[in-house]
Amino acid sequence: LRGTQNNENCLLTGPKGRKTVPGEVAQQQSDTLLPWRQHQSANGLRRQKRDWVIPPINVPENSRGPFPQQLVRIRSDKDKEIHIRYSITGVGADQPPMEVFSIDPVSGRMYVTRPMDREERASYHLRAHAVDMNGNKVENPIDLYIYVIDMNDNRPEFINQVYNGSVDEGSKPGTYVMTVTANDADDSTTANGMVRYRIVTQTPQSPSQNMFTINSETGDIVTVAAGLDREKVQQYIVIVQATDMEGNLNYGLSNTATAIITVTDVNDNPPEFTTSTYSGEVPENRVEVVVANLTVMDRDQPHSPNWNAIYRIISGDPSGHFTIRTDPVTNEGMVTVVKAVDYEMNRAFMLTVMVSNQAPLASGIQMSFQSTAGVTISVTDVNEAPYFPTNHKLIRLEEGVPTGTVLTTFSAVDPDRFMQQAVRYSKLSDPANWLNINATNGQITTAAVLDRESDYIKNNVYEATFLAADNGIPPASGTGTLQIYLIDINDNAPELLPKEAQICEKPNLNVINITAADADIDPNVGPFVFELPSVPSAVRKNWTITRLNGDYAQLSLRIMYLEAGVYDVPIIVTDSGNPPLYNTSVIKVKVCPCDENGDCTTIGAVAAAGLGTGAIIAILICIIILLTMVLLFVVWMKRREKERHTKQLLIDPEDDVRDNILKYDEEGGGEEDQDYDLSQLQQPETMDHVLNKTPGVRRVDERPIGAEPQYPVRPVIPHPGDIGDFINEVCSVGACVRRTTTPRPPPYDSLLVFDYEGSGSTAGSVSSLNSSSSGDQDYDYLNDWGPRFKKLADMYGGGEED
Repeated sequence: LRGTQNNENCLLTGPKGRKTVPGEVAQQQSDTLLPWRQHQSANGLRRQKRDWVIPPINVPENSRGPFPQQLVRIRSDKDKEIHIRYSITGVGADQPPMEVFSIDPVSGRMYVTRPMDREERASYHLRAHAVDMNGNKVENPIDLYIYVIDMNDNRPEFINQVYNGSVDEGSKPGTYVMTVTANDADDSTTANGMVRYRIVTQTPQSPSQNMFTINSETGDIVTVAAGLDREKVQQYIVIVQATDMEGNLNYGLSNTATAIITVTDVNDNPPEFTTSTYSGEVPENRVEVVVANLTVMDRDQPHSPNWNAIYRIISGDPSGHFTIRTDPVTNEGMVTVVKAVDYEMNRAFMLTVMVSNQAPLASGIQMSFQSTAGVTISVTDVNEAPYFPTNHKLIRLEEGVPTGTVLTTFSAVDPDRFMQQAVRYSKLSDPANWLNINATNGQITTAAVLDRESDYIKNNVYEATFLAADNGIPPASGTGTLQIYLIDINDNAPELLPKEAQICEKPNLNVINITAADADIDPNVGPFVFELPSVPSAVRKNWTITRLNGDYAQLSLRIMYLEAGVYDVPIIVTDSGNPPLYNTSVIKVKVCPCDENGDCTTIGAVAAAGLGTGAIIAILICIIILLTMVLLFVVWMKRREKERHTKQLLIDPEDDVRDNILKYDEEGGGEEDQDYDLSQLQQPETMDHVLNKTPGVRRVDERPIGAEPQYPVRPVIPHPGDIGDFINEVCSVGACVRRTTTPRPPPYDSLLVFDYEGSGSTAGSVSSLNSSSSGDQDYDYLNDWGPRFKKLADMYGGGEED
């Protein structure tokens, strides 16, 4: 199998690997027509022939045609013997992109069907096949390599259209600035894809039209001239061109981009004061006041460390009254008072100030001079408040000095030496109102007796505050505190402690520890002397005092037995002051019977509280009587309950009216206010459900078994005999009024208890009497209940009215 390009001539590789020329193709036909053909050798073996090898096919991109355009012809030597069909496979034939290449199946001519684009695909690998009419392979496939020849059809493209870079002002030539990069889609191994750079224009062209240069191969931009000055030119715009064909402007394709180069600031301009002198004024005794504003000029970039000003006072303020703060917006220096100035000490200040930048000056920049200025500050006099030179002032004296005693002179000083002013004094705080002050000279005298034991004294010190005011315009005043330390004298007698105590009625079982309290302090307090008075004589007869130490003693019984009760025992207590003071105090001692541990018993404690034996017995008898009455009342209530229950079971159901009388705990409004089921008021037909009722189930007319609220005791069942018994019992204690001559004492003759069913009842006040289903019930038995029920008997029983 062999192929030829165009005129069917091609370079073919023979059996020995040498190249043949087109004229040799026919002569070598016997060796090359059939690849892999084997011949018989002398030893009976056949040798294998080599395949035909078709050189790569080069196709230029962007060809104008006409299409299809023949590339090569493929032919097998067997096509003379049999009919052969040719085909190609691979990318560009039967694989995407489809049908870029085609082949005539009969003649074996292969074509390209459209223009090629190397940037889309630079090469193709196809395989040529030869089969007979039955599809049987007659030759091995041949590899076809097709290379698209690059044409310069793509311009260089910059990665960015705008590049931003920066360079410090004053940079030396050769300083790197930035790099620009352009890519060309053409073959970079050929001139079509070899890009070269150059600078087209520079704006502005100051101080030189060639401030920058660019490396033609790498695209690095560097400075080429000196003189970059941000204060003159802050930004350069450089147009950069990229050209392929190795920069040949006649044949190459070009593109441009913009490089913006910012000149960054360095501190090459020191700040300078706008004037050489400044002035200001400040009132004395004022702080945090701005007295002068210093202005400077700096040509560096505003609001940067190269522009921010720092001010310093280099002379004229040895005491540190002033400081200079920088305004971050205006860069001005604000001269501020940080320590109050005194007009009487300094009437003016002459300051020398210097300014510099926050950032140091750039290297190589030398200042011809340091910018300095003078600041004159005048101090104005104001009316200052008088002050007490000694504040707080402390004096010592004994308590109890008489009224009108001169204690001290507490005077103030007016600092305004250049003003003729008078100072007046007054009290500002005198808690106990013990002191007076002379308004003219500040002399302090006592207005009352000073008492160290007063509540106004804290740690033996009494404190008062006074005011000193001048007559300036406007007036000014100052305060001073006087502290008086009071020395204690023995002016308080001791008090016995405790005031009450408890002791056993027999001696030697326990004792009472006593002490004393004294409002004075040492040495006017203990040791104390405790003793019993000689009058009355019973005190020393019954009691004795034993000294424990200087502050404590023991009180105990002297006699063998003392009746239980409360006793007032007077005791004389004397302190150790000079002269000593004494006091007779009374201690209430409860004497009571004690157990073996020396503790008072319960009865003994009650007796010691002031109750005699007879009173205690009477109280116990009363308690026993009350308990007996309560027990009898409970027994009587149980008996009555049992009788009522027996009577209920003996009532004839036909005559039983209890089905119409229900007991409720709620005694509020009438039936219209209550939601009751009236079907429960029907009279039972027989007694079977009473005698044979289920255990635990209660009839509607039965009394509940559980506890009920305690109301005034009255019969629940409206039986004539039961009601009569109740009325008789109540009348026997005077709780009713009979029409007899027997008088009943009040208030029982007016206490009557009725069941109130509220207002608005639709059934009326005798609705229960109208609820009979028969309508002819006999109510004559109501005549036996007394005159108050006789009216009901006449109305419903058919009897005549009295």
